[in-house]
Amino acid sequence: MLQLAIPRDDVGASQTGGRCADCTVRASAICGSLDADALDVLGGMGRKVHLRPGQTLLWEGDESVLVGNVLEGMLKLSTMTGDGREQIVGIVFPSDFIGRPFGKDSHQSVTALTEARVCVFRRSAFDSFAGAHGGIEQALLRRTLDELDRARRWMLLLGRMSATERVASLLLEMIDRLGEVAGAPVLLPLSRQQMGDLLGLAIETVSRTMTKFARSGLIGLPGGRRVLLLDRDGLARIATG
Repeated sequence: MLQLAIPRDDVGASQTGGRCADCTVRASAICGSLDADALDVLGGMGRKVHLRPGQTLLWEGDESVLVGNVLEGMLKLSTMTGDGREQIVGIVFPSDFIGRPFGKDSHQSVTALTEARVCVFRRSAFDSFAGAHGGIEQALLRRTLDELDRARRWMLLLGRMSATERVASLLLEMIDRLGEVAGAPVLLPLSRQQMGDLLGLAIETVSRTMTKFARSGLIGLPGGRRVLLLDRDGLARIATG
């Protein structure tokens, strides 16, 4: 897997900015509460970064020099275990916020799963901006609480749910966050091996479970990572046990 971090000194030099008012994720991102003047200030601070699949934006343990909003694509949050294995601990979708504002170090690596674009800010400059704009601080707090709720649900999923319930829950989350179009397959950002790593399951278990869902008429498997949702209610019943 390609692990090419963007050099810190190059962030901003090789990227181009853009108008926040034209941002496709503004309404659901943390900057959505800002007025036009504040958006202009924030827009002047930001840079658009394009990431290729496998390219790392932030490294675990490094100084947290960047934060940002995901504009397009999907990224993973990962950490290294004591024996040197990568553990995926979360998936980041468009409009999600990445990085650690008001913090010194990055607790996870942030790596692109697909082609992705991120609007990044120098963490120190963003911290100063957030301190002067209460709306951003409140949005960060709400986002943090949402992530805490998600982490608690994930603890329940890993600790109490069966393998079948775990796979169903992850499929529904990815399909919902990616924006399902009725009758069209969704290209999942994770391979079955990565799904297994995230769920604490063997790849064989993930593959057997998805095949069982397909035979039951819950999903279609056109090929590759594509999944067609055929029976949302049925899959949701399995996910909730």
